Order: sequence, then C-alpha cells, then structure tokens
Amino acid sequence: MSNLKITNVKTILTAPGGIDLAVVKIETNEPGLYGLGCATFTQRIFAVKSAIDEYMAPFLVGKDPTRIEDIWQSGVVSGYWRNGPIMNNALSGVDMALWDIKGKLAGMPVYDLLGGKCRDGIPLYCHTDGGDEVEVEDNIRARMEEGYQYVRCQMGMYGGAGTDDLKLIATQLARAKNIQPKRSPRSKTPGIYFDPDAYAKSVPRLFDHLRNKLGFGIEFIHDVHERVTPVTAINLAKTLEQYQLFYLEDPVAPENIDWLKMLRQQSSTPISMGELFVNVNEWKPLIDNRLIDYIRCHVSTIGGITPARKLAVYSELNGVRTAWHGPGDISPVGVCANMHLDLSSPNFGIQEYTPMNDALRDVFPGCPEIDHGYAYLNDKPGLGIDIDEAKAAKYPC
Repeated sequence: MSNLKITNVKTILTAPGGIDLAVVKIETNEPGLYGLGCATFTQRIFAVKSAIDEYMAPFLVGKDPTRIEDIWQSGVVSGYWRNGPIMNNALSGVDMALWDIKGKLAGMPVYDLLGGKCRDGIPLYCHTDGGDEVEVEDNIRARMEEGYQYVRCQMGMYGGAGTDDLKLIATQLARAKNIQPKRSPRSKTPGIYFDPDAYAKSVPRLFDHLRNKLGFGIEFIHDVHERVTPVTAINLAKTLEQYQLFYLEDPVAPENIDWLKMLRQQSSTPISMGELFVNVNEWKPLIDNRLIDYIRCHVSTIGGITPARKLAVYSELNGVRTAWHGPGDISPVGVCANMHLDLSSPNFGIQEYTPMNDALRDVFPGCPEIDHGYAYLNDKPGLGIDIDEAKAAKYPC
C-alpha cells in the first residue's frame, strides 16, 4: 500500500493496575488500521506524553508507517541529543506501533515478521519474597504448585535484607509508619533505611535455607538492584556459587560496569545486566568481552522492538541469552512486544513476568495466556493486543 500514511498519533495514559502506563496509538488513512506501542516510563509518565504529543506526532504525521527502520533512525536523531529514557520510551511507543501495523498489513503476528517461532511456549520467572527465610520458602512452594520452575527470591524490603529491623520496616510500611532501624543514623527523614552490609550477609543465608529445604530442582534468581558497592557485589557472587543460581541480576550499577571484569575473573555465578541501560555503548563491551550471561534491557527504554531485535542477534553471536525486563510497570502492550521477541530469538533465556489483574486484562484484550509457568501468545496479526479506550479512561493517571 504505497499510499498508506500516518494520520494521527496519540498517547493514552491509564492505570488499571495501579501503575501509570503510557500507550501510543498510531492511526492511518486506511480505515480501521492502527497500531499500539508501549511508552511506559512510569516515573516520568507526563514527560513521555509531552515528548510524543509535542515532538513525535508532528514528526510522524504524513509518513509511510511501513518504513520502520527509516523512521526509527531519523527519530532517534531528530532531537540531536539522544539515548535518554524519556525520548527512548517515546520512540519505543512509536516503533512498537509501527511493527503492530506492519503485522496487521501482512496478516502475520510480529514474531513471524521477525523470523518465526523458535519455541511454542515462553518459560517465565515469577517474583517471590518474604520477611524471612521461611516466608520466602512458603511463597516459592505456592509458585511451584502453580507450575513455575524459575523464581526470583528476595527477602525483606524490595531488594533488601531479612534482618529483624528490615522485616519490621517491610511489615510496617503498608501502615505508613516511618520506622528507624537500630543501625540507622538519628534522623527524621522519612522513607526506608537500606543497610547494604546487612543485606549482603542475609542473601547467602536465604539461599542456604532454600537449597536445604527445596533442593536443586528449582531455578533461583536474585536481584541485587545495584545497591551495593562493586567489591561487595563480587564477594556476594563468589559466596553464592555453591547455591547454583540461574543468574544474579544487576550486581553493579551501569556507572560501575568496568568492575564486571573483576567479578567475572573471580566468580562463576551467571550474571544478568541491562535493566537500566539506555544505549549500545553500555551493553556492547559487556557482550563483546563475555562479561555477562544474560542481557535484560527494558525494551521500551532502549527504543523498542527495532533496537531490541538487533541486540538479541548481537547477543546470539557472542553466546549471551536474552531475559528482557518485565516488571509491573510495563503495559500489556510492552509485555506482548517482549514475548514476540522471545518467541523469535534462538538465544532466548527466560522472561520475567508480573501477573496482571482483571482490570488490566479488561482494558487490554488479547493479553498472553499464562499456564504452568509458561506464556502463550495468540496468533492474531501484529502484536495481537488491543486497548479499550473507554475502559482505559476509567483509570486515570
């Protein structure tokens, strides 16, 4: 359709799961033909909306939506400075929507446009946590009953330790009380006190308990959230070797990735990185030098499907597997984009998944089916997911 043109670009904000989401809808001059893309940067949701509505939309209207690569390349440099999370998410929403349109035009799911299925189902890992080792164990057993074979295990507050003080904080936080643990300085500053030393000591204790109780037939993941010093991260990776983690996630911050060479030399614990990455210069040296085992970028924050498919291929050439970031602060459209990449990538490793509530599934018809720890996409053309704008409007950001 050589005369196909983009006629309108709009940003839909909605929060049916209690988290602010941004979805781009690109309409064309072909009646009923439109595409959806995820542009969710929930911490700066209105900045992303402004970037799309004020800058990307005028740039796009009148263009041929089938020229995905051309639009991505020109879009990424259209503001001169690039590779920031706001503009990358704006570009991602556009990019995913264009792939959605392309698939609908071809009458094919996006995974077929990317080369076709390499697997029938997508193995998932779920999140488990608890205030102490026993509570984490109990929650893992519940997930195992649901069929999950991969679980991320955290103890205490989000990414934190399971000391009595931190357990108290985790319990009381829901009651909106400001708790000062014994090891914190005297202060009235509100919020959570994170003790990296207590955390680093608690993690081996957690996995010692879990392996003793649950054995080695279940795969464990742990997320450091780059909240310790590089030396502490290296020591932690060494200590955790005996517990045979599936991988240790984000042991250092993006600003400290040079430390991964020392970590690699001293520990055989598999490493995943990428949640906070925004450009190729962050991940390329890690892949080139085989310093990581899994790349887990947030697809919308690196600019969408177009750069992610290239990253997947580049990783394949270097023996690195994919594990795209899949938290609760990603729209179901973004979840589907992840999974189309998962299905079509031979070097797929694992997919993070956060369960969707009924409101999310109602607003976004076409969400993946989850069964016994696997995800299954429908075979509809494009991304296979839609949005009910009237229902979305009932959940304002």
